Amino acid sequence: MAQAEGLAILPMSKRVMNLANFLSEAARRFPKEIGFVWGNKSWTWSQIDQRVNAMATALQSKFGVVRGDRILIQSQNCNQMFESMFACFRLGAVWVPANFRQTPEEVAYLASASGAKGMICANAFPDHAAACRASSNELEFIVSIGTSKFGDEYDDLVDAFSGQTTQMALVNHDDPCWFFFTSGTTGRPKAAILTHGQMAFVITNHLCDLMPGTTHKDASLVVAPLSHGAGIHQLTQVARGSKTILLPTEKFDAAEAWRLVEEWKVSNMFTVPTILKILTENQSVATYDHSSLRYVIYAGAPMYRTDQIHALKTLGPVLVQYFGLGEVTGNITVLPPAYHFAEDNTQAKIGTCGFARTGMQISIQDDNGNEVSAGATGEICVIGPAVFAGYYNNPEANEKAFRNGWFRTGDLGHLDEEGFLFITGRASDMYISGGSNVYPREIEEKILTHPDISEAAVIGIPDPVWGEVGLAICVAKAGAAPDGAAIIDWLGNKMARYKLPKRLVFWPEMPKSAYGKIAKKLIRDELIRRKELDA
Repeated sequence: MAQAEGLAILPMSKRVMNLANFLSEAARRFPKEIGFVWGNKSWTWSQIDQRVNAMATALQSKFGVVRGDRILIQSQNCNQMFESMFACFRLGAVWVPANFRQTPEEVAYLASASGAKGMICANAFPDHAAACRASSNELEFIVSIGTSKFGDEYDDLVDAFSGQTTQMALVNHDDPCWFFFTSGTTGRPKAAILTHGQMAFVITNHLCDLMPGTTHKDASLVVAPLSHGAGIHQLTQVARGSKTILLPTEKFDAAEAWRLVEEWKVSNMFTVPTILKILTENQSVATYDHSSLRYVIYAGAPMYRTDQIHALKTLGPVLVQYFGLGEVTGNITVLPPAYHFAEDNTQAKIGTCGFARTGMQISIQDDNGNEVSAGATGEICVIGPAVFAGYYNNPEANEKAFRNGWFRTGDLGHLDEEGFLFITGRASDMYISGGSNVYPREIEEKILTHPDISEAAVIGIPDPVWGEVGLAICVAKAGAAPDGAAIIDWLGNKMARYKLPKRLVFWPEMPKSAYGKIAKKLIRDELIRRKELDA
């Protein structure tokens, strides 16, 4: 392209704002306002910023953490976990949160795969700390949240380095800030690299599309682990100086959630359809005032239409749905309150997950990467600033994830004439249980380590509470007569509970394709034939 006369083209700087600056700005503008609440404790923005500065100094001075180092986090929701995110960002280090429900073996793999230099681990997880030490030669230190025998105590370090600060690391657009662990069809976790530049767009996009008008006067209730979508949602709150309210205990309590909504005049929350169903069906919803709610955002799984109608009638026009993978940090579609209808009228697009997010573009493509026409089913692909930088140390996965610049979600769907997206299936066998992705092959591999099992296949089947649950179909080894319930118990300490199949059945042989492969479509057909699954 010819340069316009008199127009000087200057090289664009890749330098961007460090995400930790969101916290510094909140502390600067609203120093005495409450920024974080957990149980009977609360912290002002100034106090949070001071604690983050102290922990960042400790990580740098005591443990030698520098820009690019990975720090693994194993903890339930707490103020220290929230703070650790910004301490890592401030140093230019990478925050690597694990799902706290995962087993020691599963988290040890994350430590090794990420090349974590250090770990911040709640004292309730000594076995996880030990497993990570044993599996990773690169892990140099562990900080304990609460008193333990496996590491320096987090709050002691904050006290020791209180009043000290470090210079905020200079970062570029593509500098990693967060490893968001996800999985593909192989079931092996992969670290999706989220960057400072990408996440600045995501936060802006969330404020634009999910909760417009959010200010420092708002409050957000956290009802999901900060390690995943809820953590990204809370970054958005910090960007506006909105206070974050944690549930006081790990166990979800609907009545306590509604009490906190009333007490703190909560205006938004991020949740999954399973939790939203529990919240709106609990009798306490009528006991406490929830009129302050403007946005109840749900994602992570389909929501049954009957549950959607009930939630709308209970809460009013406050529901916001979005669709997106961890690799796109949730930024593919949005269905705002104005597009949620409690009646099946001509305006309601039943089954849609919304239209493209601001700044994002969706393409439905066939197997060759050609865009299909409106109404035709294909793979959902997306481009835009919210797409991740790629998988860490996994060129094979990166090769499969992108085609002609488009990120391939692996989900199947179609766009209507107006650009509303409808998800019609999954290209992989992955299913979603209670908002968490479950990958059958990982479970199948564990089942096949049982001495009495010859073959195994796991599929997701509908469940009124969790959306989907696992059904394991197995073939026993000759002469063995294993008990299904006993095998599920045996699996209990080998994987996170949400991955456990709800039921296990035995067949004399497994349906196979002409190529001798176990065919899950044939398994579903057989389940329907046996009347064990509704067609």
